[in-house]
Amino acid sequence: MQPSHFIHLEEKYGAHNYHPLPVVISSAKGCEMWDVEGKKYFDFLSGYSAVNQGHCHPKIINALVEQASLLTLTSRAFYNDKLGIFEKYITELLGFDKMLPMNTGAEAVETAIKLARRWAYVKKGIEENKAKILVCAENFHGRTSTIVSFSTDPSSFNQFGPFMPGFEVIPYNNVHALQEKLKDQNIAAFLFEPIQGEAGIIMPDEGYLAQVRRLCTSDGVLMIADEIQTGLCRTGKMMACDHENIKPDLLLLGKALSGGTMPISAVLANDEVMLTIKPGEHGSTFGGNPLASVVAMASLKVLVEENMAANAEKMGRLFREKLHQLQSPFIREIRGKGLMNAIEIKHSNPEAAWKLCETFMQNGLLAKPTHGDKIRLTPPLVIHADQISEAIGIIQQSLPVLELL
Repeated sequence: MQPSHFIHLEEKYGAHNYHPLPVVISSAKGCEMWDVEGKKYFDFLSGYSAVNQGHCHPKIINALVEQASLLTLTSRAFYNDKLGIFEKYITELLGFDKMLPMNTGAEAVETAIKLARRWAYVKKGIEENKAKILVCAENFHGRTSTIVSFSTDPSSFNQFGPFMPGFEVIPYNNVHALQEKLKDQNIAAFLFEPIQGEAGIIMPDEGYLAQVRRLCTSDGVLMIADEIQTGLCRTGKMMACDHENIKPDLLLLGKALSGGTMPISAVLANDEVMLTIKPGEHGSTFGGNPLASVVAMASLKVLVEENMAANAEKMGRLFREKLHQLQSPFIREIRGKGLMNAIEIKHSNPEAAWKLCETFMQNGLLAKPTHGDKIRLTPPLVIHADQISEAIGIIQQSLPVLELL
């Protein structure tokens, strides 16, 4: 079948809440994808960092298939023989007392909001219904009605109100603004991304995360790190917070926790926070199911055993060096850490980044613009030097299209 057949099906029978590039993928392995006509592409989006381990990693797929033939779901009405093993593994690996399993990244964020509010009332002594959570401008934490209530992106919140109260927005990467807001005794938590992903790989100043940790500790406020996109070796460390040797009070994970096979997310915290929620007060039908538990453990072990953080660090440096060597007048800025990188396009045409991504696609590389003029370049962490060089060649080959706009 032609690609147009599948595109037509989605446009006719599916909701129009996405604007994909006109490519129809049918298979993938490692860093590479193939469309329905057999053309090969480098994947430089990685499912928004959900396939850090590479597409269809054999150890993850084997774990999934083996467990799927035995038991997939019991619900949390019963114990199963995999969840506790997973909980022990991930908490010992990442240094927390407890883990609460969910499915999607947005669910992890919602869970953290509930935990922070409950902790504020039970432990901090904030008057009920007065707790506030600080967030950053240009944030992206998901698409639920609560989460879009504190978005600053009109495409996320426009005409979706009324909105959930209890959130205040401060500038990202601004220690003074945080310090001022923390004078409010009703602040329960500060929710942030160590690197802002959807905003276009916006990097904080060196030392910002350590300052956030210091202020949250001194003012008795929970530090909630949304590492759903930045975590699990993407930036060259297991967590982006590890670059400054700091540990949040709540750690949010998703995406690559399953190696791109199924929705799995998790919230990690110590007992003081986690045990404020009692039986019957929060949950998920699929959260903590045995299939997810086995897949998540396999995904984490692949990251550790194959030293993917080190490869992300090494290949990320190489990639940025080669991007700088292009010296394109159309690239305003190159930024990133590990294999979480972006280029910002300099052009008078507002569609320039989209047109460039279409040309990338034609030449064998898949990436997507965000916020108009920014292109994330985030390949799976299994990429090697020869593939980096080949990808740079495609980028170099594609850039002249911008001269024609």
